[in-house]
Amino acid sequence: MEPVQVPDADAFRAFRAQCEAERGWQSRYSREGVGVWVQPPPPAGPAVHTVKCCIDIQDVPAETVYDVLHDIEYRRKWDMNVIDTHDIARLATNADVGYYSWKCPKPLKNRDVVTLRSWQVVDKSYMIINFSVKHPQYPPRKDLVRAVSILAGYLVQSTGPNSCTLTYLAQVDPKGKLPKWVVNKASQYLAPRMLKKMHKACLKYPSWKQQHNVSVKPWLYPEQNKLPSMMLSDLALQHAASLENIDESSLSEVKDERGDHSGSEN
Repeated sequence: MEPVQVPDADAFRAFRAQCEAERGWQSRYSREGVGVWVQPPPPAGPAVHTVKCCIDIQDVPAETVYDVLHDIEYRRKWDMNVIDTHDIARLATNADVGYYSWKCPKPLKNRDVVTLRSWQVVDKSYMIINFSVKHPQYPPRKDLVRAVSILAGYLVQSTGPNSCTLTYLAQVDPKGKLPKWVVNKASQYLAPRMLKKMHKACLKYPSWKQQHNVSVKPWLYPEQNKLPSMMLSDLALQHAASLENIDESSLSEVKDERGDHSGSEN
């Protein structure tokens, strides 16, 4: 098994640099303060495109967006694509391992991931990054396709007392040969819609949080974290090559409102 490490300061710097970079990215969508770009896979790396989405938020502070990204109870309320999401165990004061399954656009099979998630706040920049791991108690399920997050995460940057930018970057292998309509829909429709929906959720979060454990934010106050501890040595990196591929390339689109996005969101 390949050992797992909690991301260090260099990993977060590299992630932020990717989020802020302009060179090597191809624009796929730009409208109403939302942009989507794709980056072709490197010759020597995994054959999976990287997608980057960014939204300018003029009416929510960075701190609130960061809370929304962390708050798993609230996510179950606003993210209509969630099948199941929960934290499994604590790995460090700024890292945990969790499970997330989500609905894909019909007629594709739904997906799930098990990821190590880590977070860091530096100078009004809030970062959350994740990558797939193997957990002994969470093997792939027969009713879902186990996707692989090679690297995914969020960068929230404050632009004022009540404004910020939110960038979502993801290199996720869906473990399957997808039809072209899915790839196009993901970058030109689903990703912008997901960011706009998240923005609406951020606006409603302060009033919701007032009624739901207002002072409990373990991502800010590690002493509040009640998850069981887990040793990093009990986890291993999840490589896409060790999982089954499915061919869904011939499937036609079904007009349906069931899924809003086709990428990992945890």
